[in-house]
Amino acid sequence: MAKFSPLMALPVLVFASFVGLAVTGMYREDPDGLPSAREGQPAPPVVLTEFPGKALFDDATLRDGEVKLVNYWASWCGPCRVEHPSLEALSKEGLKIYGVNYKDQQANAAAFLEELGDPYTGIGRDENGRMALDWGLYGVPETYVIDGEGKIVLRFAGPVTQRVIEGTLRPALERAKQQ
Repeated sequence: MAKFSPLMALPVLVFASFVGLAVTGMYREDPDGLPSAREGQPAPPVVLTEFPGKALFDDATLRDGEVKLVNYWASWCGPCRVEHPSLEALSKEGLKIYGVNYKDQQANAAAFLEELGDPYTGIGRDENGRMALDWGLYGVPETYVIDGEGKIVLRFAGPVTQRVIEGTLRPALERAKQQ
């Protein structure tokens, strides 16, 4: 009969560790959400190119004392087209939304807004995606709730739908107002 050696238990312990990590990794608070290192921090600098015929926004705009959204979008983005009516509705409610046109052709972006409407209080172009990189953008569309001091309260990746407005954005907007 062979003697028991502590080394014989090593494979079982390694396997159990992997199982434990896999199980805890599956139970995140929001399994569909993407993590954001920027939430709770000041919004990174706004570095945009002017969108002809539209009001540009800047860092001071994000720190003007009012709660707002910053929405990254592009004319070539299908989900951006899906979310657009929801942004229009929020804008009509009086919520200020600032648009960042991401890696897009200016003529195509202008045609997109002409066709679907312009929900943006201010808008600028991020032609090379540099600002998006600083903000930690995963892709478009992506929307940020910004409090009056310019701090990111929430980052939402994906199209803003009525369900997202009620379940995610409105609670974040309320938190932003209370800060």
